[in-house]
Amino acid sequence: MERVRVEIGGMSCANCSSTITEALTRREGIGEVNVNYATDEGTVEYDPDQISLAEVYEIIEESGYDPVAETLSVGITDMTCANCSQTVESAVSKVPGVVSVDANYATDEAQVRYNPAATDRDAIYDAIEDAGYSPVRDTGGDENESERRKRARDAEVKRQLRLVLFGAAFAIPLSVLMMGELVGLPVPETLFGVERGWWALALSTPVQVALGKEFYVNSYKALVKNRTANMDVLIALGSSTAYGYSLAVLFGFVAGGLYFESAALILTFITLGNYLEARSKSQAGAAIEQLLELEADEATVVSERDGEFVDERQVPLKEVQVGDVLKVRPGEKVPTDGEVIDGSTAVDESMVTGESVPVEKEPGDEVVGSTINETGLVYVRATKVGSETAIQQIVQMVRDAQSRQPEIQTLADRISAYFVPAVILNALLWGAVWYLFPNVLAGFVDSLPLWGLVAGGPGAVSSAEFAIIVFASAVLIACPCALGLATPAATMVGTAIGASHGILFKGGDVLERVRDVDTVIFDKTGTLTKGEMTLTDVRVLRPETDGSGVVSTDDTSEYEGDELTEEFLLDVAASAEAGSEHPIAEAVVEGARDRGIDVSDPAALQNVAGKGIRARTDHGDVLVGKPELLREYDVDPSPAEETMATLEREGKTAMLVARVPDDAETGRLLGVLAVADEVKSESQTAVSALRERGLTVMLVTGDNERTARAVAEQVGIDPENVRAGVLPEDKASVVEDIQSDGRRAMMVGDGVNDAPALAAAFVGTALGSGTDVAIEAADVTLMRDDPADVLRAINVSEGTLAKIKQNLFWALGYNTAMIPLASLGLLQPVLAAGAMALSSVSVLANSLVFRRYDPEKRYRLLGAFRRR
Repeated sequence: MERVRVEIGGMSCANCSSTITEALTRREGIGEVNVNYATDEGTVEYDPDQISLAEVYEIIEESGYDPVAETLSVGITDMTCANCSQTVESAVSKVPGVVSVDANYATDEAQVRYNPAATDRDAIYDAIEDAGYSPVRDTGGDENESERRKRARDAEVKRQLRLVLFGAAFAIPLSVLMMGELVGLPVPETLFGVERGWWALALSTPVQVALGKEFYVNSYKALVKNRTANMDVLIALGSSTAYGYSLAVLFGFVAGGLYFESAALILTFITLGNYLEARSKSQAGAAIEQLLELEADEATVVSERDGEFVDERQVPLKEVQVGDVLKVRPGEKVPTDGEVIDGSTAVDESMVTGESVPVEKEPGDEVVGSTINETGLVYVRATKVGSETAIQQIVQMVRDAQSRQPEIQTLADRISAYFVPAVILNALLWGAVWYLFPNVLAGFVDSLPLWGLVAGGPGAVSSAEFAIIVFASAVLIACPCALGLATPAATMVGTAIGASHGILFKGGDVLERVRDVDTVIFDKTGTLTKGEMTLTDVRVLRPETDGSGVVSTDDTSEYEGDELTEEFLLDVAASAEAGSEHPIAEAVVEGARDRGIDVSDPAALQNVAGKGIRARTDHGDVLVGKPELLREYDVDPSPAEETMATLEREGKTAMLVARVPDDAETGRLLGVLAVADEVKSESQTAVSALRERGLTVMLVTGDNERTARAVAEQVGIDPENVRAGVLPEDKASVVEDIQSDGRRAMMVGDGVNDAPALAAAFVGTALGSGTDVAIEAADVTLMRDDPADVLRAINVSEGTLAKIKQNLFWALGYNTAMIPLASLGLLQPVLAAGAMALSSVSVLANSLVFRRYDPEKRYRLLGAFRRR
C-alpha cells in the first residue's frame, strides 16, 4: 500500500469530507482514508497494483470536488522513437505523486500532472534523467519555457549536424579506400607501408567512438536499466556487428571480409537521419513559436489623473499588471488583453481569428493582446496578463492538443512495443538459417532480380560471414522510427493548421473524432444568430379584452390609476428586467432607455429557469416571461395568444408582462413584448455546406416552437430537426437522446446553459465569443463567430487523418517490404541503414507538406458550385 496526501478544494462542511471518504472506500484497492474539510486535505492509502493515483483523483473529481494538481510540460531533446516516449512515461509514472504522464516523441516533450503535496518538479526531472534522457530543466532564469525549449532544440540540431560532418569526414575516405575499386578507382593494398585493413580500422574507430557512443550508452540504459529494447538497440547491434566482425577478421580470429566502411556508414546515415528529423520537428513545431513571437516585448504604461493620461513610461511586458492603463499607438501591437477606455481604432485580429478584415474598436470594446492597432490612438485597461492572455491560452491549447494523440496512435504504440524484440528474433533466426543452410536458401533466391546486391551472394563469402551480413541488415532495416513519427507528426501540423484558422482542438484525440461526426446540433442564440437581442414590439392589452382586444400603442385605457400605454408597459417590464443579465432582459432595458424611460432597479428578483422572471418593483410584483410562468401565478395568458403567435411567426421572441398588485388575489395581463435576434449572414451558407457534405443539421433552443422554426427556415434546417422549448437543464438530455440511436453528434453553442450539452456530445464545439464555461466544456473552440468554421474544423480533421493514414501506410509498407528483402540477404547493411534513415525523413517530409493544406478549399468549391 502507498499513502498519498491530497489537497482538496471545494469542501465546505463535514458532509463533504464524508462524501469523498465514502466514494473512495467503495473502490477496491483503497485502504484507510482520512479527509478533513477544516484543513482542505485528505490522506489516502491505495494499492498501486489495483488502482492508480489518477483513478483516485478521478473519484474525488466525480464526487464534485477539486483535488489539487499541477501540470508540468517538460522538453526532452533526445527521444529517438516511440519506445523512448513509452520508457519516459513508465519511469515518470513510478514517481510517487505523479497522477498521469504523456510523453510525445514527435514534439520532444512530456506532459506530467502531479500532486504538489507529494512530489516536485526536480523529482520528475530526475526520473527522466535516470531513464537515460535529458529534460530541459527550469533553472529559474529569465528565459520562459518556450525560449528554453527553442534553445535546447537548436542546440540539438547543431550537435547532430556536427556529428554528421565528423562522421562524413571519416566515412567518405574510408568508403573510397574499401570500395573504390568497385567503381574503377585504383586503391592500393598498402599505403605508406600500412595495409588497407589497418587504415580502415583507424578511420572507422573515431566514428564508432564519436557517433556510436550515444547509441551504445542508450542501448545499455534501455536494456539494463529500463528492461526494454528501442531503436538505439537495433542500431547498436547492426553497427557493432559489422565493426566487431571486421575486428575479428583483421586480427585473424576468423576468415572473411572487412566491413569497417559499413559500420561507419551505418552510424553516419543514421545520424544524418536524426539531424534531418530534428530539423523537421523544429519546422513542424514552428507554429507555436510564431504565435509567441507575435507578443509585444514592451508596453507603454500611463497613469490616469483627473481624466487625463500622464506619466508615460516603457516597461517590459512581464511587468504589466491587471488594471494598468496602456497607451497603444497606430501600428503598435496591443500588449495584453484589455478594454478600450478612450479613443477609437480598427484592430487587425487575424492572428487570433484568421479574419483579415480589421475590427472597429471603441470605448467599452475588448481587445486581444498581440493584435495590431491599425489606425487610431487608444488607451486600454489591462484585464488579463501573463498566462491568462488569449495568445498564451491558444499556445497552451495547441501544445495540449499536440501532446494528446489520436486513438489511432495506440495501434502504432502497440506495434512498436513488440516490434523491436520481434525484429531481433527475426534477425537471429535468419542469420542462423543462412549459416546452417546457405545452399538451400541460395538456390531459392538466386533467380531473384535483386540478387547480387550483397557481395555476389553467399557463394562469394563464407556462410558465417553472409549470416552476419543478413543479421546486421535485418536489424537495421526494421527500426520503428517512421512508425512512431507517423501519427504525432501529422497531428502536430494539423493542430497548427487549425490554430492558424482560429480553430483550437483540445487534443489529437478530438482532432480524430471530429471527422466521424454525422450530425451537427446548433444552439440558436449567439450561434446561428448574432446573440444581440433588440426590442422590436411593445403591445398593450385592455384589461377587459376577450382575446382580440389588441390595441395600438397610441391607444390608452385606465389600469388601477395608471394609463396603460406603451411607455407604462415598458416601464413595468424594464423595472423588473433591470436586475437580470439575460440577453432578452438587457434588450428590454436598453429599449426602454432608448425611449426615454428612467428604469429603476427591482427590490427583489427571482429567475425561473427557462420560463422568465418574477420581480418586486415600484409597480408591485411583476411577471415577465412565458405563458407557463403566468399560469403558475394564476394569470391567464390566453388573451395574448394570437398576438404572440403573430410575432413568433416573424421569428421574434415574444414574452408576456403581468403585474400582480399587493392587494390583488390574482394577476392581470398587461401586454406583450417582442425581441429579435438577427440571423448571422454566414449561417445559411454554413448549414447548406454541411448538408451538402451529407451531415444532418439540427437546431436545439430554449425558444418557442414558432420562433425556432422561423429561424430554422431562414438558415435551411428541416422542421423535423428542430427541438424548441428545451430548458437549459434538459439540453444535455436532448443531445443524449439524439445520440441514442448511434449518431455521433457535434453540439455547437456559446452559453453557460450549453455547457452540459457540449460535454454530453460526441464532440462539443464552443464559439470563442462565448462564455469561459462553454469553452472549458467544449472539445473544439472556434475563435470567430462564424458557424462556417464548423465545416472548416471537420475539413482539418479529415485532412489530418488522411495524412496520418498515408504516414502509417508508408511506415508499415516500408517495413513490410524491406524486412523480407533483408532476411533473404538482398540488402547490404549500409543500404539498410540508409533506407531506415530515409523512411523517418520521408514521413516527416510528408507531414510538413501538409502545412500547405487549406481547410477552406472544399468549402469554397461548394460555395462556387451553389452560386452556379
